[in-house]
Amino acid sequence: MIFTKSKVKIPTGIWALGFVSLLMDASSELVHSLLPALFVSLGVGMATVGFIEGVAEATASITKIFSGALSDWLGKRKILAIVGYGLATITKPLFPLAQSAEVLFVARFIDRIGKGIRGAPRDALIADITPPEIRGEAYGLRQSLDAAGAFIGPLLAIALMALLADDITLVLWFALIPAVLCMAFLVFGVHEPDTIPAGKDSNHKPGFSLRITELTQMGGGFWFITSIGALFAMARFSVAFLALRAMDLGMPIGLSPFVLVLMSVVFSLSSYPVGLLADRIERRYLLAFGFATLILAQLLLANATSYLLVMVGVATWGVHLGLTQGVLAALVADCAPEHLRGSAFGIFNLVNGIALLFASLVAGVLWQMLGAATTFYAGAAFAGIALLLLLNFFHSRHWT
Repeated sequence: MIFTKSKVKIPTGIWALGFVSLLMDASSELVHSLLPALFVSLGVGMATVGFIEGVAEATASITKIFSGALSDWLGKRKILAIVGYGLATITKPLFPLAQSAEVLFVARFIDRIGKGIRGAPRDALIADITPPEIRGEAYGLRQSLDAAGAFIGPLLAIALMALLADDITLVLWFALIPAVLCMAFLVFGVHEPDTIPAGKDSNHKPGFSLRITELTQMGGGFWFITSIGALFAMARFSVAFLALRAMDLGMPIGLSPFVLVLMSVVFSLSSYPVGLLADRIERRYLLAFGFATLILAQLLLANATSYLLVMVGVATWGVHLGLTQGVLAALVADCAPEHLRGSAFGIFNLVNGIALLFASLVAGVLWQMLGAATTFYAGAAFAGIALLLLLNFFHSRHWT
């Protein structure tokens, strides 16, 4: 699909959703940037880290398929977003209270359920309120603001750790502040259309659960994007392993949040320009470039000999996220039937979440048994396979 330059402006609702994402990500990443240090302080093994992170992310993705289908059936997206962001908010106190891996697991599990509930309805709502000719820009903008929150959170963690003498428990309590602000912004600042085409009273009448006929309506393009995305997810294990790699090569625990800061800054700065570009050139070319960039990042991380070199790999990892995440969302929106848009995002994230679960589990086991380098080499191999398949299908017209 090629779009010419458009003068259509981004709807205010997209800006509102972007700032909701920014606030919640600032809260969540303040916590997540300190999780590797918390894992170390509690004596949690690498295989356990992989299990906790993999199950947490997979839970978010599995939940998305139900919330996406429910949003189609109800014809309402915002209420599900409120529930999802609300769950993430009320679980924030569990992290500073955690004294064991089991409590961390419960906290991450519930937090990711919240992410799963809000994800597909929010992504579908973006497509509902955005003209198709600026869809890439809209997804890129939200992703950029989301990533901005992802580096604001770790920066806050670094500053608070310095001010509070590395008291992780006390610092984690501060995550409640942006989470509460996020909820206020969502309730009062985001408005969905009066009529969403996926409503239960539409002629299509999608059910609460997906049927075979609805799955077939998704089309070959959607299933191809979903399959490629899943294979790519196998190369993208939890970013906690990036911070662990830096600490493994000598980075002080108090500086470990800089890993997420750098990655998220690059992610944020690249996402919006890539979104603009995705409305003007073939999106699949950007996707292929993103896959190649992840291969480079994995190789840099595998061969790093100091934590400063790890940061080069982390920055490259951020570039690949900017090149792929908004583009993948735009491609899903392009391919999905209008009345099944929430379900489509749910399916896409479910499949990708299962892949990410296995990726994180495998990464943890490989690290513990064969070392860090093997983990990143394996990630590069999966990304290479995904890139080869993508290049092989470049002649296909089933993209929209």
